[in-house]
Amino acid sequence: MHTQTFLEFHRPTITVRPHLPCYRKELPMSQTVSISGQTAVITGGSRGIGAAIAFKLAEMGARTIILGRNDEALKSVMERITAQQGSCVAKVCDVESETDVERVAREIQSQFGAPEILVNCAGVGLNGKKLWDCTAAEWERVINTNLRGVFFAIRAFAPAMMEAHSGHIINISSLAGKNPLPGGAIYAASKWGLNGLSYSLAEELRGHNVRVSVVCPGSVNTDFSSHEGRDLSKMLTPADVAHAVAMLVTQQPQSFISEITLRPTQKP
Repeated sequence: MHTQTFLEFHRPTITVRPHLPCYRKELPMSQTVSISGQTAVITGGSRGIGAAIAFKLAEMGARTIILGRNDEALKSVMERITAQQGSCVAKVCDVESETDVERVAREIQSQFGAPEILVNCAGVGLNGKKLWDCTAAEWERVINTNLRGVFFAIRAFAPAMMEAHSGHIINISSLAGKNPLPGGAIYAASKWGLNGLSYSLAEELRGHNVRVSVVCPGSVNTDFSSHEGRDLSKMLTPADVAHAVAMLVTQQPQSFISEITLRPTQKP
């Protein structure tokens, strides 16, 4: 008879200890701020980039107030936003008119208080003309809309933001405000001016906890832009710019992005 011997094996205990010295630390998860319930005023909100920004901010829960000159176009955007359960109010306003901007600002602040977000998106272009072929009326139209209108809007809304000690102003500029634009000198001048205004205003308002950012997109496929000789599939879309704005307004309160330069991945 053979005697069976049973051997009991014990699994070794392995203790894992961190390497010393340990220089690696866990980084906190990046968090974004909700804008649900905030009021966002968007000039030029009846079409193109402005409309896309309104859709995006409404989707994120903001009460959007869109301003523009075309009543029918404004109502169309408002109806599409509300049909998607978003909040939107439309107000006819010509940013070239100082009295118009001040009137609408009073109405908005009387009803909703100081807006948390102001997006200056109203703009017009003038491309394909040498400077010496442009008229004084064309100069005034571009500068008055793209630069003077922003001044009017900021002057109308910034004091309430300062009093609330909170707010974010976002100016939609262009790569034409950073690079030469032959055949579009007046438009470029308006955007270079807008960038300078934005950088300076940011410093003026920092002490009041009001942030100022500028977005400089490249070629965006809108009715506003020139399509001649371009591959439309490679151009930016209004939704791309709206996404950049969404990034800006959801930053943590202790920081802000002063400028976004947005370029197409491939040249159109």
